[in-house]
Amino acid sequence: MKTAIITGVTGQDGAYLSLLLLNKGYTVIGLTRSYNSINSFGLEYLKVRDKILLEECDLTDISQIIKILKKYNPIEVYNLSAQSSVSNSFNQPIGTVQYNIISVLNQLEAIKLVDKTIKFYQASSSEMYGMVNQLPITEESVLHPLSPYAISKAAAHWLCVNYRESYGLFICCGILFNHESYLRSDNFFLKKIIKQAINIKMGRQKELKVGNIDIKRDFGYAPKYVEAMYLMMQHELASDYLICSGKSRTLRSIIEKVFAYLDISFDKIVIDPRLYRPTDIEDIYGSNLKAKQTLNWDYDGDFELILEGLINEERKNTL
Repeated sequence: MKTAIITGVTGQDGAYLSLLLLNKGYTVIGLTRSYNSINSFGLEYLKVRDKILLEECDLTDISQIIKILKKYNPIEVYNLSAQSSVSNSFNQPIGTVQYNIISVLNQLEAIKLVDKTIKFYQASSSEMYGMVNQLPITEESVLHPLSPYAISKAAAHWLCVNYRESYGLFICCGILFNHESYLRSDNFFLKKIIKQAINIKMGRQKELKVGNIDIKRDFGYAPKYVEAMYLMMQHELASDYLICSGKSRTLRSIIEKVFAYLDISFDKIVIDPRLYRPTDIEDIYGSNLKAKQTLNWDYDGDFELILEGLINEERKNTL
């Protein structure tokens, strides 16, 4: 029986990855910092909560990671754990940088010490590219992060590259662009917009306050992006891959589509300068050519249909 460990298992990607691996015949071990604070909504929504084994593990303590690796002898470890909010990283830069770097370094060092054959997946981020000098972004593009979160992700990414090159470990970095689903956390842009728009439609709030919505982002569908994570780990050679749709659109256009779909007046959209970030990426989208050619990853998601599906799923589950 193949065993895989997933950190950040209760998040959107962790839930979908758990479902995928279970369907592939894996035994799935999900790591959580504390049983007392676990939010298993996504796992329960996908009906996999009772099919995986949850273990407490503080990723900032390497001894705990070593103990877990020796106990379960996994063939793969998927690291999806991070302080992942760009906005929060400006308010909590020290905690963001410390956790997002040390947690990865501890896992890499533990694998090196316990079993070098364990494959490791790192959830890198498109935010690492920041001040983009050329579009579309490719795996060879220059990194110029613009937030503490992005800086922490860039550092963790290079640690993975270093351990792969220095010690011959099988380490893949999936550089994922924005990817959405109903299981997305409420603090992320698209989920927040849809939920608040529905609240406006239902008379629960009067307006939607937003910051800079004229920036552009590359959006895709989370379940399909998770498939790419799995494919990377099955390839004979470890490498890094951009996982993206290859197109960008303004946040304003997305908000307007949500409002139009729900028949809400655009004058309910209120720009609040207090919500602007100190720095922001103006436009970012990537090329998924390497993933398509090397991994045979197939992605042709129609964002308009994805967006409508997310709105309908949110409405169905809103009381």
